[in-house]
Amino acid sequence: MASSTYAVTKIVGTSKTSIEDAIEGAIATASKSLRGLDWFEVISTRGYIDNDKVKYYQVTLELGFKYDG
Repeated sequence: MASSTYAVTKIVGTSKTSIEDAIEGAIATASKSLRGLDWFEVISTRGYIDNDKVKYYQVTLELGFKYDG
């Protein structure tokens, strides 16, 4: 059985539209410089309120990717 080693990094994505857009945008940006992205975990979700309305969503993610070593 082959084994793999993974590295984990933490990133934060934001969106004015939705939590899902914040996640997808963060992963799209990270994939430009990180190879072998394999999984993500949402660590926290937050939002910024301005004038009693949601101004943007903020999502902290951990990304796992294969370590080339």
